[in-house]
Amino acid sequence: MISNLSLWLYGVFMRLAQPLLRRKLHKRAQAEPLYGQFIEERFGHYTQSARQDWIWIHAVSLGEARTAAILLEGLRRAMPGMKLLLTNGTATGREEGRKLLQDGDLQVWQPWDSPEVLDRFFLAFKPKMGLLLETEVWPLLVQRAQVHGVPIMLVNARMSEKSMQQAQRWPALMRPAYAGLSAVCAQTQDDASRLKTLGAKVQGIFGNLKFDAKPDAVQLALGQSWRHQLTAPLVMLASSREGEESSWLEAWQTFIAQQPDVRVNWLIVPRHPQRVNEVESLLQSGGLRVSRRSTWGQEGPSLGSDSSAETTHPTTVVLLGDSLGEMALYYSLADVALLGGSFEKLGGQNLIEAAACACPIVMGPHTFNFSEASEAAQTSGAAQRAPNMAEAVRLAVETVLNKQVQQKRAHQAAQFAQQHGGATERTVLAVQELLNSIRD
Repeated sequence: MISNLSLWLYGVFMRLAQPLLRRKLHKRAQAEPLYGQFIEERFGHYTQSARQDWIWIHAVSLGEARTAAILLEGLRRAMPGMKLLLTNGTATGREEGRKLLQDGDLQVWQPWDSPEVLDRFFLAFKPKMGLLLETEVWPLLVQRAQVHGVPIMLVNARMSEKSMQQAQRWPALMRPAYAGLSAVCAQTQDDASRLKTLGAKVQGIFGNLKFDAKPDAVQLALGQSWRHQLTAPLVMLASSREGEESSWLEAWQTFIAQQPDVRVNWLIVPRHPQRVNEVESLLQSGGLRVSRRSTWGQEGPSLGSDSSAETTHPTTVVLLGDSLGEMALYYSLADVALLGGSFEKLGGQNLIEAAACACPIVMGPHTFNFSEASEAAQTSGAAQRAPNMAEAVRLAVETVLNKQVQQKRAHQAAQFAQQHGGATERTVLAVQELLNSIRD
């Protein structure tokens, strides 16, 4: 009774919040126009609804969309002719998701978590099953899926200690949500234990799908080619978040003031593309020149207006990654990468792509969203841990200036990525088992 009442009250709140969502979308569309397109899809109104035997995959943002690409490759191989219904929540997720579509597939916005919207979604498409990636469990989504007879599986599932504690604050909402999932494929033992604590039916520990990703070979080759053209080693601040660029700028200015003879190039790649102009302004205010990826062409990074890179000291110019979908290029260009999201209390991010590109990592203190992978990478030598940005800068520079040490860590990173594969095959088998149980 308490659970039903809580869910009803939650539904009322989410219904009343819809005008706020509309205003937020229109505001965000000023910077990212895609947020202003197909808005009615978020409220369950579709111009292209069709009832087919959809395999529905929800990949909320850019990272999940890239993970979905790995899983989809395995699913299409095992189930030729499958029809994909793809939902996304962010503009970057939707843009990346477009690349995954084949003839007959369909992409719409994630339905808002309210009863009427979800009912319209399930009646419009009648998917055979739903696959939610990593963390995207919504109370009403699971409940309405049960009402409509749609089994929901959480794949590549992760659950940090912090997220578990947050879910436990709302037991009447979140326990039924996790218990209502048909199956859960956990990344690690810790993830599995926490998910079980919330009532989830954990089918097994499958590993991380991202370990099965193959970096783009063209990007790898191009990045390595450009890397050989540089006159000094390159360190990247990868997928940086708000506050980290200013911390880096302060740390680097202090470092180079103390050791002015050090020659190191820097590349900064903000996680969110809408922040690129902001980051560029910050760097320029610190007296640095900025060379954006969009200006490089096929010739490679521009280190200044001088005709020869030799005449431009690398400490005066910062490369800025302002493109999407080129992380393999950036990682192959870098000798070492600082892990964005780990120097502020944001939980870090996945370091697997860096490892797959043989790029060693220096992490900050905050990696609680990927604690097990981070610890494993540190144990293997693929990553180092620094207590703050200043120490991370020091460790990174120390590594790239010692070619033997850098090559050793790069080899350890590549080995780390290779040794943790196989999650895709295990997940595909679990999906097939669930589909077979539906038919039975």
